[in-house]
Amino acid sequence: MAKDKNSNRNIAQNKKAFHEYFVEECYEAGIELTGTEVKSLRQGKANIKEAWCAIENGELFIKGMHISPYEQGNIFNVNPLRIRKLLLHKKEIAHLYSEVKQAGYAIVPLSLYFKGSLVKVQVGLCKGKKLYDKRADMAKRDAQRTIDRAIKQKNQ
Repeated sequence: MAKDKNSNRNIAQNKKAFHEYFVEECYEAGIELTGTEVKSLRQGKANIKEAWCAIENGELFIKGMHISPYEQGNIFNVNPLRIRKLLLHKKEIAHLYSEVKQAGYAIVPLSLYFKGSLVKVQVGLCKGKKLYDKRADMAKRDAQRTIDRAIKQKNQ
């Protein structure tokens, strides 16, 4: 059975980012990896919870992303926390750079996934939440949960 080119298989999700930030815009970026890193990602061994992105010399880099070493990789394994380059168009990087410098936004990786055979990173242009915003979101989620529970009990 042939695999669909448009199928996305999720590797890692940054749920903490949605709690800490308002996500304004999302971009899909490629990522520069070595062969053993891709093999490790196929096993699902990645963590982007503490990761962030930075723009240096007109290029976008992801820092703090952990990809566990591949067990059979021996000498080809690299540092799990190394800085990796993200692949975006120059206009997109320039737009992100201007927003970060002028408006006080942050660039945060939201998810890591396979698109066909390629590894992609969803990067978000985010604005930090205040404590009262986080509390309001938590209250909204709790209210929705109780509503869903009541509807489920009524339908039984």
